[in-house]
Amino acid sequence: MSTSSASTRPSRRGLGRGRGEEVGPRATFRQLLPYLLEHRTVLSWVIVISVLGAIASLAQPLLVSQVIARVEAGETLGPLVVALVALVIAAGLLSGFGHYLLQRTGEGVVLSSRRTLVRRLLNLPISQFDERRTGDLVSRVGSDTTLLRAVLTQGLVEAIGGSLTFVGALIAMAVIDPVLLGLTLLVVVIAVVTVVLLSQRIRVASRAAQEKVGDLAAAVERAISAVRTVRAANATEREIAAVEADARGAWEQGIRVARISALVVPISSIALQVSFLVVLGVGGFRVATGAIEIGDLVAFILFLFLLIGPLGQAFGAITSVNSALGALGRIQEIVALPSETEADADIVPAADEPTDAAVSFHDVEFAYPERAHRTEGEKAAAEAEAALAATRRAAGEEVAPVDARVLRGVTFAVPRGARVALVGPSGAGKSTVLALIERFYDPTAGVIRMGGVDIRALDRAELRARLGYVEQDAPVLAGTLRDNLLLGTPGASDEQCAAVLRSVNLGEVLDRSPQGLDAPVGEDGVMLSGGERQRLAIARALLAAPPILLLDESTSSLDGRNEQLMREAIDAVAEDRTLIVIAHRLSTVVDSDLIVVLDHGRVVGTGTHSELVRDVPLYRDLAKHQLLV
Repeated sequence: MSTSSASTRPSRRGLGRGRGEEVGPRATFRQLLPYLLEHRTVLSWVIVISVLGAIASLAQPLLVSQVIARVEAGETLGPLVVALVALVIAAGLLSGFGHYLLQRTGEGVVLSSRRTLVRRLLNLPISQFDERRTGDLVSRVGSDTTLLRAVLTQGLVEAIGGSLTFVGALIAMAVIDPVLLGLTLLVVVIAVVTVVLLSQRIRVASRAAQEKVGDLAAAVERAISAVRTVRAANATEREIAAVEADARGAWEQGIRVARISALVVPISSIALQVSFLVVLGVGGFRVATGAIEIGDLVAFILFLFLLIGPLGQAFGAITSVNSALGALGRIQEIVALPSETEADADIVPAADEPTDAAVSFHDVEFAYPERAHRTEGEKAAAEAEAALAATRRAAGEEVAPVDARVLRGVTFAVPRGARVALVGPSGAGKSTVLALIERFYDPTAGVIRMGGVDIRALDRAELRARLGYVEQDAPVLAGTLRDNLLLGTPGASDEQCAAVLRSVNLGEVLDRSPQGLDAPVGEDGVMLSGGERQRLAIARALLAAPPILLLDESTSSLDGRNEQLMREAIDAVAEDRTLIVIAHRLSTVVDSDLIVVLDHGRVVGTGTHSELVRDVPLYRDLAKHQLLV
């Protein structure tokens, strides 16, 4: 059974969720701190600038009060006006420079979060990619990380500096008139309580919105990656409708976030207006009664504006932080997953065993991990199957337990320097054998040895350096011919690249473009034919010249002439190397040193072609169908 067939990915429609249901774990502010502290030096300067700006702002109402007092007394203003203008200009310059530093730091936070996420993504176990949608993972790297910028650029650090302005304004207002301050604080407290109550809803809604954006990205990636199949099936309109449905889901969640945010945004404005009207009315009465001077009232009103400004920043910070924490929860969900190698420390490898075999399997069993995320359709099918089994048991029928094993007690040895073929019907477990050798997965039971050493005792990089692997679907990376060839052998020269291309009969591809090795191959190698993509993948493996080559259906897309040329190229490079080849066409492996026949995850025969034709009915049937006996 191939990996792809055994580990079907979830549908693009994702998991069923209620409209108001919270999805996934929520991040905490403590998890956000490492991203901020990574830029602690710049943030320290931003805070210093914010404090200096706060001092400049707090000094302005005091100077205005002095100016009014001198005007009333008929005294000359002198340097007071100059000082006031200087403070206004200084506050503006400090604000502009601080804003630039915040934007710069915000981009740095996005960069560091993307680097962390990409590094974790590309080191996840293969099983995680089996169950997760590519578009959703891409969305986490692109869209989710971008929201972290808002933490800095929409008020968090400015709110820290603004807190000094807030406290200073409170103190000055208390000195000027405690009565007016009490009335002002009553309005402010009501506004703060309202924002705090709304902030949790913003975090939940933001997380749900990002999930919907991930669904949309997955749907778009699915439709674009299969656009030729979609067009050929005349299914363009249906795919458009499906993507539009995901787009509408993202829109609806975005509207939900906007609706809640819309309740927060005007609160600071309303608080300012109500406070201003209260202060203006009560303060005018107190001036009329002689309780305070007109200059003190003007100064109090200016301090009121300075008080509400930081309050608005704090409200903006609450909104942006909660939105960012919703996105950070999706980022942390991936970062918290164990990497491919993290569980290796707990593995106790089997003892070494003296052997001449390059690779050997000993009673190996394997079942693909059950996916953590299943579509609603898959859940329904599983529930229906379980219900049917329960009904049959209740009726007295014997129901065999479901056996999810792909390999069942597989044992065979690959001699060093030999050419070994794995054959059998589809779903027999052939591709799974190669996936286990590459340690994309580890056996459920049993041992796989390389040179007598349990492969779990080998460093994964060291293990894979010994292997050249050509997958069944012969993937080609977007880029150039050179990019593809140098993927596993970055130090190869142009001459070596050209030679290996010609050895697999790709000289025509190399010569048909004046760009040579720099000729683009298109997304997924779309500018190459199926056979050319397969030969390029084989050339990539041959260029690395590892001691063991794993070829999964490596000639399935080739015509007879190219198949013969490919066999000659593989034979040439296979000298003093071990080959493990999977093939459905027995004509390509009849001359192998050893053929291993698999059926339903079990080894049903090993030997040469003639021996298997004589002794193994399954192999004999396969050979008859292909006119080889």
